[in-house]
Amino acid sequence: MDNTDRESARRHEFGSFLKSRRERLRPADVGLPDGVRRRTPGLRRDEVALLAGIGTTWYTWLEQGRDVRPSYQVLSSIARTLRLDEAERRYLFELAGQSLRKAHQLKPQPPGEALLRMLQRAVNQPAYILGPRWDIVAWNHAACALFGDYAQLHGDERNIMSMLFNNPAHRRLLTDWQDLAPTVVGMFWAESAYLTGDEDYDRLVAALLRESQDFRYWWQRHDVMRYTSINKRINHPAVGAMVFEYNSFSSDDGRNIKLVVYTPLEEDDTVGKMTRLIAGWERPAIF
Repeated sequence: MDNTDRESARRHEFGSFLKSRRERLRPADVGLPDGVRRRTPGLRRDEVALLAGIGTTWYTWLEQGRDVRPSYQVLSSIARTLRLDEAERRYLFELAGQSLRKAHQLKPQPPGEALLRMLQRAVNQPAYILGPRWDIVAWNHAACALFGDYAQLHGDERNIMSMLFNNPAHRRLLTDWQDLAPTVVGMFWAESAYLTGDEDYDRLVAALLRESQDFRYWWQRHDVMRYTSINKRINHPAVGAMVFEYNSFSSDDGRNIKLVVYTPLEEDDTVGKMTRLIAGWERPAIF
């Protein structure tokens, strides 16, 4: 996909996102009377334009994905009118091409030595490194002990979103899958704006939309969420219930990769169970 196609795809997603945020608002949410019965849910385009202080035609072009370039001020006004939170606002700006991240960061890059050292030192903490599309590109011994041998997975099978929605064994591990999945989709949304139009990214999302009804439902809601530290509950077939604190750490060397760490908590004797799992795992870690 060349740059022209990538920009076209990004403009289309920009318009779809604006529409989804407009339709979730009621007139009363922004101080307007409900008035007569409406044909479509949410605010009308002319109402958003009025509240944002821009022309209706201009706003309509934005929703239609026309090749127009809104300024920082216009984007800020639209974000305020649509009541976007910080994650949604950042996503809107990325789609509009006002992102600090660059196109070269789409390309898979090997982890730097510093990040690999951190991965190796997390002896009792399952950890892995993610690329820009959330592909697992490196992992430690503890991660295999908890989740299985990543070396046996190939291509998209080793992608976090594919594992979450298309890997039944991985899904069964996650006790709170039904609550966790939409949160993860929202965080993936928040990080994916600048990827729109990338061939590998678009192929991944298309496959998920085609193969998973759950992913399709949550993806089409456009619920963008900021990253937050969360606890993940796991029901492991060998040791039972476990609880981990989940955190991620972004690389500061421009590689656009991040380290994900699962810290075992005292609850449900997770620390002791993790120790036993690690001791029983014989395959070497793969880097």
